[in-house]
Amino acid sequence: METSADSDRDNRHPELWDEPDHIRKELARTMDHIYSHGMTTTSGGNMSVIDSLGNIWITPSGTDKGSMKPDEVVCVAPEGTFSGSLRPSMEYPIHRAVYDTRPDIRALIHAHPPVLTSFSIVHRIPDSSVLMAWHEVCGAAGYAVYAIPGSDTMGETVAAEFRKGHDSVIMENHAVVVGGRDLAEAQARLETLEYCSRALHAAGFLGDTVKPGDVTGDNNEFMSGTPTQYAGRGFQSTGIEGVMSPGGEVVAEEICRMTVRACGRGLMYGFCGTISARNTGNSYLLTREKVLRCKINKADIIAGGTGEKGSSQEEWLHSEIYNRFPAVNAVITARPPYLMAYAVTGKDINVRTIPESWILLQQMPLVPLGAISPGREEIFEKLSSGIPAVLIANDSVLVTGNSLLQAFDRLEVAEMTAMSLILGRSLGKVNPISDNDVADLKRVFSGK
Repeated sequence: METSADSDRDNRHPELWDEPDHIRKELARTMDHIYSHGMTTTSGGNMSVIDSLGNIWITPSGTDKGSMKPDEVVCVAPEGTFSGSLRPSMEYPIHRAVYDTRPDIRALIHAHPPVLTSFSIVHRIPDSSVLMAWHEVCGAAGYAVYAIPGSDTMGETVAAEFRKGHDSVIMENHAVVVGGRDLAEAQARLETLEYCSRALHAAGFLGDTVKPGDVTGDNNEFMSGTPTQYAGRGFQSTGIEGVMSPGGEVVAEEICRMTVRACGRGLMYGFCGTISARNTGNSYLLTREKVLRCKINKADIIAGGTGEKGSSQEEWLHSEIYNRFPAVNAVITARPPYLMAYAVTGKDINVRTIPESWILLQQMPLVPLGAISPGREEIFEKLSSGIPAVLIANDSVLVTGNSLLQAFDRLEVAEMTAMSLILGRSLGKVNPISDNDVADLKRVFSGK
């Protein structure tokens, strides 16, 4: 299997998308990824890329999606002809119809992620607007009424939804089709919409979801742009050369490892999630935005506090934390599904569930969405009191640590705790640890 470090930087080199070998390789890599992450089945799912000549490069029909090879990708010419022993996917009419309808879309993925598919069979559209980061990637999904798989009617029905401006379409009693300007964007859209669906499903055990605009009293000025008031304050610019210095290179490699690890653990997906870590002195490094987290490498790690192109929307918050808290050496902002179920319902998380949860987290307060606006102090007040993780309503979870491993551990435990609480609700009454047990933990683990 190809590693993230081996992958070509397709997003920065659009000319590669007219090179057959590159197209075949990326389609095979993407299919391997979505299959290994349970988003399609051995026989289900298909994807394609259209090149500048109008050729549609599409995955084949009747092959094992769990072991698809680059040379199995089929090239269908604009007139509909193809060569070789393998036939294009039976869903080719969808791909042809969408490309004819939306010239801006260059890649399509049709897959069967389990929770998205559950939405399709209850005839619902997952509402990505409950979380800004989801909505930014996915927008509002369309809904295509049922048609026979592989039929021209299905192609026309799906294309009609794309014609309305949707980039993701729920297929009634079937699954989903997502498109993008390139395969990376399509993959990010698929993963984000599935994780959005997982969070909404989990939220159903907690209560009604609340959209950002429904929260009264929140300062939502940041919704119209990225907060910049704090960005870079108190930090010297390292420039990108700081990344490749001996010390910076080690930090960058560790950030990459943890980001890929987070994807494998279901904590990050698509373009979602930012990891930063101190480099040397008053400098830090962080993940570049709009890069698939599962493919990230050192070229995607940039110097923080510089306003450099590619900086994350969360950079200003990371920068201010490093400026205020010298003991913090790593910050993670992420949107894992069970924590986001709490974030979109406004429910508090009781971390007094198992000893590990309390020892690592103590508390996990929920702060309003407006707390991430410049000039607000809620998050910094919580961190000042020794709380290492904060849940931000309709946005994300923020976790800090004196090392990247400690921050990652806390993120992992926080999501596990949220999952256990929600799953526990389906079984019966959730019983937290008693006050006496917490007092015992304080005595034994004080300062740890």
